[in-house]
Amino acid sequence: MKYFDLQAFASKKGVGSTKNGRDSRPKYRGAKLADGQFANAGQIIYRQKGNLIYPGFGVGQGNDFTLFAVKSGIVKYKKWGKDKKRVIIEEVLSEHGRS
Repeated sequence: MKYFDLQAFASKKGVGSTKNGRDSRPKYRGAKLADGQFANAGQIIYRQKGNLIYPGFGVGQGNDFTLFAVKSGIVKYKKWGKDKKRVIIEEVLSEHGRS
């Protein structure tokens, strides 16, 4: 009597673990208000990491470098020096010349 060695092999290759599949949560940085838009006092203008844009008149800076409006007005981005930018708030004047 002859003996046959029959083995059933897998029809698909075994799957190993992968080194991909992770990502950090989004930080939502960048401009929240564009040039020429109206900003209320306390409204966030720009979220950043480090001083990419510096605060000017009417703009405050938080501990995490977030720029926010100290007073209400129109947002203006200006060049400052050779390679820097600054954001300021221009007051909106009424028809009588008062803010």
